[in-house]
Amino acid sequence: MTQNAKTLLDGMNLSNKFLFDETMEDAEAYSATVSILLEQEIELLSRVETEKELRVSPELRSVRLDVVGMDTDKKVYYTEMQKRDTNNLKKRSRYYQGQMDVSLLEPGCKDFNALPDTCFILVAPFDIFGRGLYRYTFEGQCRECPDLKIDDGALRVFINTNGSKEEGFSKEFLDFMEYINKTTDETAAKAESERIKLIHKRVQKIRTSEKMGVKVMQWWEELEYEREDARAAGHAEGHAEGHAEGIVSICQEFGVPKEEIKTRLEQKLAISQENAEMYMKKFYVEA
Repeated sequence: MTQNAKTLLDGMNLSNKFLFDETMEDAEAYSATVSILLEQEIELLSRVETEKELRVSPELRSVRLDVVGMDTDKKVYYTEMQKRDTNNLKKRSRYYQGQMDVSLLEPGCKDFNALPDTCFILVAPFDIFGRGLYRYTFEGQCRECPDLKIDDGALRVFINTNGSKEEGFSKEFLDFMEYINKTTDETAAKAESERIKLIHKRVQKIRTSEKMGVKVMQWWEELEYEREDARAAGHAEGHAEGHAEGIVSICQEFGVPKEEIKTRLEQKLAISQENAEMYMKKFYVEA
């Protein structure tokens, strides 16, 4: 494995989409993750899909889900790792739910009760709802009768790994929040949970795999090419700021050190150190 690949993989936390997807391809790791996040025993079937694309029609926008699995009761779990707040995640989860539902019924099926139960889980290192909780769970509820739920089998769960209100959450759950934010041997060793240790074994395997080393460099290069193309188009239109944001976000996603990101901004956008620092202050998201 090259040193660059090792640096990238070692610098990634589980909040990184690449590491999360590769880790969750293992059904045991995904079962452990969903069980911890929902604080209930979930046994998933052996087949897990990552980067699953859903497209209802060529004329409509498709969605790409990080990880998809099904439990022994045929309930479908969709899990998405979101590093940055795009200010549209509530509506995005609604769109994802719609696309998922349409994909779960066979053409010509007349019985809507055949629609399996679903659980959409979005994990992020920020608080979408601003209440300080680590987890927000949504089910259809009647406004006039709060104790009445629509019971349509659809569940949406939002995880904030940087919550502040620990009451009501298990130690395993809270330790996992720390592990997602700081995926190190030390964090895993501190946790008493066997499930967290199982997940970390999968992470360690990825970090030492030659195949993963090649894969992460290929992914990095593809994203770099995309950024270069976008940057060239943007410069032609005078949109350097938008591409500065893109460079910062992708570098941060891969765990590139803060000072190195600033250097990349200077080199790739041909800007001064002062302007690079300005973009860093504007777009860099503290972990």
